[in-house]
Amino acid sequence: MNTWLPYAIAAAAFIIAAICLTRHLGEEWAWVNRKLIHFSIVPAILMYYLGLIPKEVFSIAAFSFGVFQLWPHIRKREFSWYQIRHNYGEVFFAFSASAIVAFLPREYAVPLLLVMAISDGVTGIIRHYYFRRHGFNVKLKKHWTGSLGYLVTAILIAFLFLNGGTIIKVAWAGILMIAEYQPYLDDNLAVPLVGSLLFLAF
Repeated sequence: MNTWLPYAIAAAAFIIAAICLTRHLGEEWAWVNRKLIHFSIVPAILMYYLGLIPKEVFSIAAFSFGVFQLWPHIRKREFSWYQIRHNYGEVFFAFSASAIVAFLPREYAVPLLLVMAISDGVTGIIRHYYFRRHGFNVKLKKHWTGSLGYLVTAILIAFLFLNGGTIIKVAWAGILMIAEYQPYLDDNLAVPLVGSLLFLAF
């Protein structure tokens, strides 16, 4: 048996468990459910970082997961407890993760993936509760409170995993926060695209 197989199975189990468990929270919590599923990829990222899951396996698995999530959109039978019709963010997330691992070196891919999973998850949950408390539609709105959470977590990730000086790490986190906040392109595409361009700075 391949030595990476048990780790790949364990990583996939975290994601599948998150999808199954969030179903019990229901459609009303779709935006939070999406972010909880984002968090569930963190064990896979850390296993990749430690060399327990090969690049090829991670990339192919992420791509396959993207196809798995795209199919309900194509059939217009979304998993309503975390998928939102006409919003392909979770699909973009999986395809972007696949491309990042395939084309970027591990020491840079890991912090970028962690920001996509953790910082994006934190900002989405903060915004959800902020707007829910104020009685607004929480599904697609953005607010500075969430961006602050994004920036703080992205800086922590940069200092833990990214090479470079303090100014570069803080600037990296700030630029990714702006990429997430901008309204023109889905952040699950904007952040990996901008993050990949920032690789040239390292």
